[in-house]
Amino acid sequence: MKVERIGIDIPVYDLSLIRELWEGRVKKYKQRQKKEEERISKSALAKKLKSTEVTALQCYLERSALSELHILPTHNDDNDADKKKFIFELNGKKMDGNHLKKLSQRCFTMHLYYCLRSNCDCDLQKLPEDLQYMTYLKEWHIHRTRIPEIPTYIEAFVDLQVLDVPKNGLTKLPPEIGKLINLKELNVNYNKLLSIPPELGECENLERLEMTANGNLAELPFELSNLKKLKHLDMAENQFASIPICVLRMENLKFLDISNNRLKDLPEDVDRLESLETLFLHKNKVRYVPMTMTNLIHLKMFIISADELFIRLYDNPINTENEEMNIDIETQDERDKEFMKTYIETLQDRGENDER
Repeated sequence: MKVERIGIDIPVYDLSLIRELWEGRVKKYKQRQKKEEERISKSALAKKLKSTEVTALQCYLERSALSELHILPTHNDDNDADKKKFIFELNGKKMDGNHLKKLSQRCFTMHLYYCLRSNCDCDLQKLPEDLQYMTYLKEWHIHRTRIPEIPTYIEAFVDLQVLDVPKNGLTKLPPEIGKLINLKELNVNYNKLLSIPPELGECENLERLEMTANGNLAELPFELSNLKKLKHLDMAENQFASIPICVLRMENLKFLDISNNRLKDLPEDVDRLESLETLFLHKNKVRYVPMTMTNLIHLKMFIISADELFIRLYDNPINTENEEMNIDIETQDERDKEFMKTYIETLQDRGENDER
């Protein structure tokens, strides 16, 4: 009796083709991995700050002596020793005899020394009267006084390059400030300013503007758009609800600090700040960063509070490309694993059939 063998026809494929297909997928996966590693290595998030950079950043955030740390732009082009003869200094916390003597030497006038000395034992609420005649001065440094405003005669100081008046009782800036055509630095930090005069936009050589912590300052005049040479702008600790339009017109701006304000988002045309290198946005409630941020090719440091933004980071268009790439990689991984599992199971089944 002849026994007929009953079997199932199983298609047999060339295993070399399957191996070639698998090796091709593995190769592509490794290429994607390598590309992702290169992307991360170039990312600022993957780089740790040096200890000196961390210290410098911390000192800035605490408003320490920045010029000594050399982390922000300073104007040291003029190294002429005679420069000190054109500097006026007045500090309400350092009015002792030695300091007054130093002031007299730096200001190059003994008369100013006596004027200051007459005020050293009282609460400084006004500037020395003879200051108005020293129109040759190039720098004013007035700190920690109770002077309520800058005198209007400042318009005569056409050679003034630095107006450094933080931590005073200033409530306003005079419109005459627009006459300072050679002004390069203006520091009005920690005062009580409610507004900035539009005439400041006439100071077209201004390179550095600081207005930190003026309490209720919430707007800037559009005329400041004329400050095309401005490189450093500090607007921290005020009441700005958005980046002012005039700021977006400052095409040479490299440093912008608008931290600790009332911002909730950034304008879509933020990429107009083509030269921007540093942007501080922390201590706001920003929940959205526009895709146009990717056009800021010179941006080196971008600090933003993570407590609000990080939760909704997946909704942010700026991460769309990365998310899609991650999803693609995960999907491909699952497919590769499924293919490998099926391939191994097929080999096992064939092995068992061969043994039979």
